[in-house]
Amino acid sequence: MRNTTALIFSSLLITSAALVGCSTPSQDPAYQASNTLPDYDQASFSDYIAETKHWLEQNRLFITQDKASELAKVLPREFQPNKPNGQGVLMVHGLGDTPYSFINVAEHLADKGYLVRTVLLSGHASKVGDLQLPTFDDWQGIVKHHVALLKADVDSIWVGGYSTGANLVTEQALLDESINGVLLFSPAFQPNSSSVKYAGVASYFMTWADQDPEDNPLRYNSLPMSAASVYYQTSVSVRDQLEGIKYQKPVFMLMSEGDKVINTQFAIDVFSQQFSNENSRLVWQGEKAIPEPRATSFSMALPEQRISNGSHMGLLFSPNNPNYGTNGQNRICSNGQGDELELACMQGDEVWFSAWGYKEANKNHARLTYNPYFSESMALLDEVMEN
Repeated sequence: MRNTTALIFSSLLITSAALVGCSTPSQDPAYQASNTLPDYDQASFSDYIAETKHWLEQNRLFITQDKASELAKVLPREFQPNKPNGQGVLMVHGLGDTPYSFINVAEHLADKGYLVRTVLLSGHASKVGDLQLPTFDDWQGIVKHHVALLKADVDSIWVGGYSTGANLVTEQALLDESINGVLLFSPAFQPNSSSVKYAGVASYFMTWADQDPEDNPLRYNSLPMSAASVYYQTSVSVRDQLEGIKYQKPVFMLMSEGDKVINTQFAIDVFSQQFSNENSRLVWQGEKAIPEPRATSFSMALPEQRISNGSHMGLLFSPNNPNYGTNGQNRICSNGQGDELELACMQGDEVWFSAWGYKEANKNHARLTYNPYFSESMALLDEVMEN
């Protein structure tokens, strides 16, 4: 999404009661829903990829001229290790995203010997109108089914997730003692804005929480209100599962202080008080001290890289990523700076990089879409998994 979920809701949900009947259906095909959602419960992962590809070929609204390359990036995928260690990792993307979110993390894990699979949450990777269709049961069902499929092909598994995906995999791990541990990136256990809880009610009055031009082939810019409601259901469900328990398996958690989407303090408290394994690691990108002996902090005041702070999505990608890295093709200029500065960014002016909405005098900030400490973060992830 172009704006963070938290700020969308603080401005829109408060006034939803006054907007009854005012949400006009758009004729733009990007905002129209398909007749169906793709199946996800195939008997093999190869069948799942093939059938998902076929469905997307029929239903995706392509953004670039290179349809084959565009489709390949957003499909669920298996990363085969050259030297298998007998373990697998299932990775689940976030709201509005695609399996491409984990391209660099998955490649790293496959190099370490893990069989890695990324899955596609229903409603994603086709057109944003389809994000009106999925339910919480759909997303839970995808994770549960593909955990079972992966278990059948390896000796043991880990699960990993980003944002909404982190909620889904954490809940699955809490319910399934056979899972080795959890890898969490910007876990959205609790939203930063309390207004998100009203998304379900607001969806009866407003179809869209945010509508923007859909120009990014790797993720959606817009957000249906119903999808925000499903995200909130994932957060309530995982918090219910976490209530009063100690999770003793190892956890890797990576977060940014600048993140305006999630309540980072809630996630820190869960890590410190409930994720009890001594080999767990919390990796923190920011300046605030974290009083947790298992935490490692990295400063995000990096003027030499024109970075002001870290972002919700910037944890996942290597600086060398061709789309989101330092020289990436997908610069996200819509970053809460205002129309004039956004236009200057789009025209190629020099910019700084930050979380959404961060402002500083005499600087224009685009979204930070990569992790300047990607190698260091992966080294800490390796320690968690190897121990």
